[in-house]
Amino acid sequence: MECYSLKQSDVPALIDHLGAYGEVIAPHRKGDVSYSFEPVKDSEKVVLEYNRTLLPLKKCFLPPTEKLMDFSLKDMSYKPTEVPIKPAVYFGIHSYEMQSILRLDHSMLSGKAESNYFNRRKKSRFIGVSFSPDEYHFSESVGISIEEMEGFDLYLNKVSDDYQLYIISDKGKDLLKGFDKLIQAEPIHVEGREFNKKIRYHYNRLPRVFQYAYHSKVWAEVAERCVGCGSCNLTCPTCFCFDVNDQVEVTAEDGMRRRSWDSCMLSTFAEVAGGENFREHTLNRTRHRLYRKFKYITDEEGLPWCVGCGRCTAFCPADISMVDIINDLIREDEKAQFHKTVRV
Repeated sequence: MECYSLKQSDVPALIDHLGAYGEVIAPHRKGDVSYSFEPVKDSEKVVLEYNRTLLPLKKCFLPPTEKLMDFSLKDMSYKPTEVPIKPAVYFGIHSYEMQSILRLDHSMLSGKAESNYFNRRKKSRFIGVSFSPDEYHFSESVGISIEEMEGFDLYLNKVSDDYQLYIISDKGKDLLKGFDKLIQAEPIHVEGREFNKKIRYHYNRLPRVFQYAYHSKVWAEVAERCVGCGSCNLTCPTCFCFDVNDQVEVTAEDGMRRRSWDSCMLSTFAEVAGGENFREHTLNRTRHRLYRKFKYITDEEGLPWCVGCGRCTAFCPADISMVDIINDLIREDEKAQFHKTVRV
């Protein structure tokens, strides 16, 4: 793996250079305290020292709302909306964000690939950047370090006031052709990036905890505080549930089909015809959300489907913490195991 030194003052020049490949999407300031992944119009406005964006990078591959097709009821015809394959560079991406895309790949490309997602993903290049964990990050607890480079083509590691640039893939090397502001360097390990929020167990022990947590009293305690707004799902980088609606013109002859993000925390999510609701109560929906992240898919893939970005906690109006829930389940499990041992 090649390593180079890059001055912070040369980062805008690098961004401009990457624009030769395709559109560059990078974090920008949004208001006073928020950040957002947006197309770069001015490389000087890109922000690399940020905690997290409001919406995850998945919005670029699985948009919050998109038209799937036009249709006509006159002749029962339809025309799918074509998503062109466009080169794009995603710049300044945190390791947990990249890991969320890799998990979405599994969800959207396994079996019969979702064509819109696939077309947007096909010519994507990813450039990572290190970050300093805040009070909500816990990606280390789910096996994702700050310097995790899987999935990236290039990676920028902040060292003092400048960066070390790592070439991860041949595609990354191609992106740098003609860029002459790099100086070869020896890799430097950066100390002092500590996570404040931690899950008490290693993530590979969590499926066993969840195996016995289905009837835990913790779910009711959390449900009492939850307001059911769904923001935890809608800001989650690995949630991919959606709803599909047909919008018919007033002529009742033509229309379009749209897909939009949905949330399993909303009260109507599990409603079916006849008025039945399979997860009518907040307790059931809360439990289902965490089992999706740490049990159901984890049993199949061996990895948590949570990447520890902290969005669900940071943007929760009730200040409900994913880490606190899991640690409460762990403590409850430890008590149960202790009493079982004592009885034996």
